[in-house]
Amino acid sequence: MRGFHSIVDEIRQDVFKEVAKLAYEGGDLKRVDLIPYEMVRREALQERSDVFLQRAIITERVRLALGMPFESAANQVPISATIDQADITERFFEEPLVNIIPFACNACPPKQLRITDNCQGCTSHPCMNVCPKDAIYTDKYNHCHIDQSKCIKCGKCHSQCPYNAISKIERPCAAACGMGAIESDERGRAKINYDKCVSCGQCIVNCPFSAIADKSQIFQVVNSIRKGDKVIACVAPAFVGQFKDATPGKILTAMKRLGFSEVVEVAIGADLCTIQEAHDFLEEVPEKIPFMATSCCPAWASMVKKSFPAMRENISMALTPMVITARMVKKEHPDARIVFVGPCSAKKLEASRKSVRSYVDFVLTFEELRGMFVAKDIDFATIEEAPNLDDYKHGTGMARGFAVAGGVAAAVVEAVKHIRPDLELKVDSATGLKECKKMLTKAKAGQRDGYLLEGMACPGGCIAGAGTIRPLKDAAAAVERFRDEAEELSCAKSPYLDQLPDVEEFDKLYAELTAQEEAEQAKK
Repeated sequence: MRGFHSIVDEIRQDVFKEVAKLAYEGGDLKRVDLIPYEMVRREALQERSDVFLQRAIITERVRLALGMPFESAANQVPISATIDQADITERFFEEPLVNIIPFACNACPPKQLRITDNCQGCTSHPCMNVCPKDAIYTDKYNHCHIDQSKCIKCGKCHSQCPYNAISKIERPCAAACGMGAIESDERGRAKINYDKCVSCGQCIVNCPFSAIADKSQIFQVVNSIRKGDKVIACVAPAFVGQFKDATPGKILTAMKRLGFSEVVEVAIGADLCTIQEAHDFLEEVPEKIPFMATSCCPAWASMVKKSFPAMRENISMALTPMVITARMVKKEHPDARIVFVGPCSAKKLEASRKSVRSYVDFVLTFEELRGMFVAKDIDFATIEEAPNLDDYKHGTGMARGFAVAGGVAAAVVEAVKHIRPDLELKVDSATGLKECKKMLTKAKAGQRDGYLLEGMACPGGCIAGAGTIRPLKDAAAAVERFRDEAEELSCAKSPYLDQLPDVEEFDKLYAELTAQEEAEQAKK
């Protein structure tokens, strides 16, 4: 559904817009309780038959957009009663980040195979012949039916029916979850098993009922701007193509209108991440580890640690582009508040870690940023280009390509050629956590020794993250053009390479704090 206008898209945009307006205007915040009424005025709604239910759902979406905990139906209180929890400029994300609003869930049926009216009652009954559990039977008209109590959802009947009369049904959120984290509560509604969840957010963008939402820091970012803090935005390269009619120059103008004092391209950190991963690979593989996995995607890294714990040491210790960039900016502007703006929900939890939070103060997705643009009436069709982009810190073309599947590995391969021209680096990559698991299963069997493995949780890469707006194909084309426009292609030619040794020093502390956090999590 991503990239195609829908009522669900409108709901998300309007919630972010209203929360941003509330923060920009300041004053009496008790008017927050009016937002659901202003958004839902009609008695007859296209999206819900019950206007009161829709307002209750909007209330919880607003609460989450304020960064506040979800409230169950049994504990409902006005948002204004606890608005003071959000009316601050320092608030880290508290788990759970991704929340299902139970009374918004349609209680979609779990995975099933159903025989439709297309069944022709054929003589051969191939569906019956291949069923390993004898779950298929015929009625008096010779039409087939499935006994759901016997069916094991193997799908053999589905693939054998010559009339395509057997349909596969699965909850969209569960189908999108590569971790198997979507389960059912006692009323058949979806719930998240947080022991499995890696906060990739794919369930959010695949729920047709807008029943799933993650927490936001829009309110806190705007509060920080409004109170006079120097707030610097570090923008991931996937931003190109996300906003209609928006060029990099127009984005810079728009960000300044929102109140950001400076805008930095996260690709400058991707350059250093690339060089560090190239050195790590050459030093570690195969002498210390059989293969190395990239570290950029936090959901992928979490999946490895949860599903393949024995391989956790194979993940590169290179800092992610977000962390490197934020640290570089913080070093130059120690009193500034740093906002990472990107496509990813999982980055929100990465920024909340002890090893990161002193560098990254806030995380916004592109979708949340769009809400801020709408709140400030910014129209990219008419806004002017920034007069001078010389002060805008640029990354190289290879670093900009991080946003698309295969881009991280391609950058590392290119960097390795500068260090070891004689080495042919073997690479495997996967996007979507289901495919990532298949890749790691091969690695576990020893089929990827000597390889660099690139994993991305979102199908298609960062441009398909939970916080993106545009269709995948359009976003990929925009990133490719942006990459080709870079002044330099190779990460090895980044003008910021002199800061790499400093980053490597920090790596030791980063590793120690990460180990400490994981030990604390294990105790829980």
